[in-house]
Amino acid sequence: SDHAVEFNGGNVQLITTKESWEQQIAEAQKHGKIVIANFSATWCGPCRMIAPYYVELSEKYPWAVFLTVDVDELIELSTSWDIKATPTFFFLRDGQQIDKLVGANKPELQKKLVAILD
Repeated sequence: SDHAVEFNGGNVQLITTKESWEQQIAEAQKHGKIVIANFSATWCGPCRMIAPYYVELSEKYPWAVFLTVDVDELIELSTSWDIKATPTFFFLRDGQQIDKLVGANKPELQKKLVAILD
């Protein structure tokens, strides 16, 4: 499906169940990795626009965990994170939010990533 093409690739994991979300978060915690979670939607133009860049970042920063959540597939999870707009990026350490970015803003995404990872 074109869904997989758009949002997968590089080191980005597409999250399709709450279990896989919890597993990825736990795994990252165990290894002391930062998680970047992209709450996105297939119908969202800006999401599609930034997806290849997100994949690029995942290759550039392999020591972080890059996740993509389809808000329409995981409504409950998205609601629990209070998603108001897509894309919304969360930066997590030990399962806790340390930063957040709303919108497909490449320079800002890069800036926040560098600030957290470097």
